[in-house]
Amino acid sequence: MNATSLRGALLAALACVLVGASFTANSVLGDYPFAGGQALRYGFAALLLVPLLRRDPDSTTARLRRLTRRQWGRLALLAAVGMVGFNLAVLAAEQSAEPAVPGVFVGCAPIVVGVLVPLLDGRRPSRVTLYAAGLVAVGAFTVQGWGRTDLAGVLFSVGALAGEVGFAVLAVPVLRPLGPKLLSATVCGVAAVESALLGLLMDGGSFLRVPTGGEAAALLWQAAVVTVIGFVCWYSGMQRIGAERATLFSGLIPVSAALTAPLVGAGTYGPAQGVGSLLVGAGVAYGSGVFGRRGAAGARLPDGAAGAPTGRLSGWCPE
Repeated sequence: MNATSLRGALLAALACVLVGASFTANSVLGDYPFAGGQALRYGFAALLLVPLLRRDPDSTTARLRRLTRRQWGRLALLAAVGMVGFNLAVLAAEQSAEPAVPGVFVGCAPIVVGVLVPLLDGRRPSRVTLYAAGLVAVGAFTVQGWGRTDLAGVLFSVGALAGEVGFAVLAVPVLRPLGPKLLSATVCGVAAVESALLGLLMDGGSFLRVPTGGEAAALLWQAAVVTVIGFVCWYSGMQRIGAERATLFSGLIPVSAALTAPLVGAGTYGPAQGVGSLLVGAGVAYGSGVFGRRGAAGARLPDGAAGAPTGRLSGWCPE
């Protein structure tokens, strides 16, 4: 693994660890209006990202103007599916299913991305990436286990998986022209608008209210740390190592959540979590090239792309 790949791997890993450690914020925001919380989170994150854009050598306005209508449509779809839709699907799934259920489905994202991205790029999926993705998925399942659910919980969990996959795949063609920071700021701004419109449609004027102190702190954490830092790290990592290899690191999300849960009395870290963590670590190491082999297909980006997990309102991914 060269220096560029190593840095990309570390950035992707950091993004996913931040998301996994953010589960405490989700519990605090349980009573806050869903759409309003997302609108505040993504809107504030977009504002925080603006000062970072001034350091870019190329004009931010010029890069946005060069985007085609199709690329703007892709950004809108990315925000709707990979951010707003993802969070809504997880929230709906947890109404009739235990949190582990959508987590298990989302843990399969590396396999889906490992197949879908190369097919869209006109090449065969990398066997190394697929083997590694399988290890990561099994490890994520072992860490989280399986919980109570019904048909609705399964269907919404599949929706969460689609959102997770969309967050990576839809971003690939627009990352190169925008770069990690501008892409993060743009999709956050779009997601804030979409969340506000959804809130008005679902709850009318009551979709926003003044948050309590705890809710305000949770929203600030989600915006400043999970979204701003997490998104930029995620997109930067994917820019360096490609969507297939970067998505392997989403397996670190349940591991991070399991490791931090005992700190606040929200769970235990036992033998199953230990075994699952080892499987995730082995899959990530194998797929990212730590063992001396490289998933070459996953390391190369399609022409015109630069890469793309969700810090999102839910604790499952860097969106």
